Amino acid sequence: MAWRCDGLRWDGGGPVLRWRRSGGPGGERGGERGGERRESVLVYGRDLGFRAVGARGCVGARGNVCPLGAVVPGRSTGGRCGECARLERAHSVAADTLADDPRTYRVYLAWFGPGMVKVGITAEQRGSARLLEQGAVAFSWLGRGPLMAARRTEELVRRGLGVPDRVPYAAKRAVRYALPGAVERAAQVERLHARAAALEGWPQSLERLAFGAVDHVGVFGLERTDTAAVSGVVGELVDGGSVAGRLVAAAGPDLHLAPAGDEREVVVLDTRLMSGWELVEGGGADAVTVPVVEVRGAGGDVQDGLF
Repeated sequence: MAWRCDGLRWDGGGPVLRWRRSGGPGGERGGERGGERRESVLVYGRDLGFRAVGARGCVGARGNVCPLGAVVPGRSTGGRCGECARLERAHSVAADTLADDPRTYRVYLAWFGPGMVKVGITAEQRGSARLLEQGAVAFSWLGRGPLMAARRTEELVRRGLGVPDRVPYAAKRAVRYALPGAVERAAQVERLHARAAALEGWPQSLERLAFGAVDHVGVFGLERTDTAAVSGVVGELVDGGSVAGRLVAAAGPDLHLAPAGDEREVVVLDTRLMSGWELVEGGGADAVTVPVVEVRGAGGDVQDGLF
């Protein structure tokens, strides 16, 4: 029985890797819940290193193991086979299949970098966890209320401000390389909040919330490192491949690692690529031997017409 990575979550003040002990791909079937679980708290400034072993197994859906014991591609950020991916999405809020959900939801504006903003909703009980998971550098709440009212507000703001409800993660990562100061970050979110508040057609059942900027640069550790120094992004893990370095920052699913502790050369590891792998210690104290995609430069495609 091996420990397999079960993804990253944000718990209060920092990132936490989750693990599940289970059989290898094809070795545990039937959709049973369970398996022993544990977590590893990640700390900035500490070394992190592992080696991938064997094949990458599907992580299953909704807390259950994959009934097929499927093997999934190394480049998949979902970490699920087709059947489990369909099951997981069918029970998500994003699929619009939970219209009778009695929980209170919040609508938010998330800012990822210059010109990169989205609108979304999250269950109020989750607090800001969704924003941390998405890698939002700053955000503000817009309102709170029943699910369908939150959905209607999300669509109202999306259309009124010309912002999306989804942003490709590569785009978020690109604009993170050139962040303005905290005052300007808050000012950009505040201007959008004011424009959203001025839109007509807000549902009466949604309580509007005053502007209040929440900044995650400190939580992500981005003030500790020069994001412009990012030289590459891990493309996939492979059997026998190693990843090692000093953790200097994290944002959303991304870990910023400085190989051999040299913060002038940072490699980004998307932890979604880790899910389903058996990972063991060692394999090279200061080596990154998995495929890495070179970062050609800061910036990238951004939205037009926001400010």
